[in-house]
Amino acid sequence: MTPKKVVTSKGSGARTPSAPVRKNRPTVKPNHVVTLMASITALGLVSFLLSHEAIATYFSPSHAESVSLPLDIPQPTSAATPVSFKSDDWQTVTVVNGDNLFSVMGRMGFDPVETQRILEAGPTAATLNRLVPGQRIKMRYDGSELSELVYENDGINVVQIRRGQNGFEVGNVRRNVETRMSYSTGIVDSSLFLAAQQAGLSVNLTIQLANIFGWDVDFALDIRKGDRFTVVYEEIYSNGEKVRDGSIIAAEFVNDNRTHRAVRYQNADGHTDYYNPFGQNLRKAFLRTPVDVSRISSGFGMRFHPILNRMKAHHGVDYAAPIGTPIRVTGDGIVRLKENRSGYGKTILVDHGNGYETLYAHMSQFRSDLKPGMKVLQGQIIGYVGNTGLATGPHLHYEFRVEGTHRDPLTIKLPSAAPVAEEDFPDFKEKTARYVGLLNSLNKTNVALTE
Repeated sequence: MTPKKVVTSKGSGARTPSAPVRKNRPTVKPNHVVTLMASITALGLVSFLLSHEAIATYFSPSHAESVSLPLDIPQPTSAATPVSFKSDDWQTVTVVNGDNLFSVMGRMGFDPVETQRILEAGPTAATLNRLVPGQRIKMRYDGSELSELVYENDGINVVQIRRGQNGFEVGNVRRNVETRMSYSTGIVDSSLFLAAQQAGLSVNLTIQLANIFGWDVDFALDIRKGDRFTVVYEEIYSNGEKVRDGSIIAAEFVNDNRTHRAVRYQNADGHTDYYNPFGQNLRKAFLRTPVDVSRISSGFGMRFHPILNRMKAHHGVDYAAPIGTPIRVTGDGIVRLKENRSGYGKTILVDHGNGYETLYAHMSQFRSDLKPGMKVLQGQIIGYVGNTGLATGPHLHYEFRVEGTHRDPLTIKLPSAAPVAEEDFPDFKEKTARYVGLLNSLNKTNVALTE
């Protein structure tokens, strides 16, 4: 493990041939000459500006970082559009925002028809439909013909496409990886994210940390100066180089002198979750809210209905959000109803067992593959915000029912998710004892350094 010291935050393919010249050109009348010349001048200026912007973006220093692949591929000496290459020449294109394979290959002068053939080479090639900005595509040419393409998908898996006798052939090369353990500790001065950044935690690990303890700690309102954290996590290496961070294995967060601990455990069935050292699940059975970006436009209880123009009991909470905002099911369950219900509009009802039900209404559309009787898992997208039914604007109407009685989703005490099963508890204690001991040791060091 690589120790990291305590840090205190201080802040608040062939080439496409040239298009043939048309032989029969329209005759320009004399009285249109002035207009025509002005249009040509304007088009020339726009073309220059667009070309200048495209070149500036493509050769931006933000794309100059290289990524090494575990393949015998020479590093490129130029990213300029090739005309003809030797058999072993490789060219590299960096993916930018808004790119797809057609735009990337187009920058290299590649025929769109050939690009489509690459995408149809096999199921693995479908990865090239989801290019990620910052990643690189390496291409090797034989003269003016593409002979091989390499795309590093996620730092571990590499998509490799080669030209064969019967067209393009696709394969997946998996890099050999090594998992190492590391840790970081930090003290909060004003913001968890700032403290985590200064302690050397990546954004991904910081979000993991917030998600693990977010059921018990409100990181927007409950944070206090002097709160401290310890995080034990995985780092994924390949060929001696770090590829990415892995998962948090164990963590501690001390908030207002109250200690919260978590250890990661996977049972024999492959189910993974975070528990406290006593085997109690840190996750609640339900998310508090079903939409990430929203505001409450109408609370639970009696209200004046804006369409019916009379007082009426409001059995849920309305979350105003733009049309198309994803809606997430708040707990594991079975879809019991998916239909258009007059005033509710497009509606989904989920049965969570033990007398718990949740309802989601006024959707613009359902998730395409969702059907009654289907099992859904907490946090999965089930539809999108809309204004169907009796709605004055785009919002989600969310209801929470216990034994058929409507309850306020904002104030009800949510049940915890299932603890470690009794038959798994001995295995849980054995596998997590090491990490609990490590947290104890790191906690002593953390406290000593802050005194």
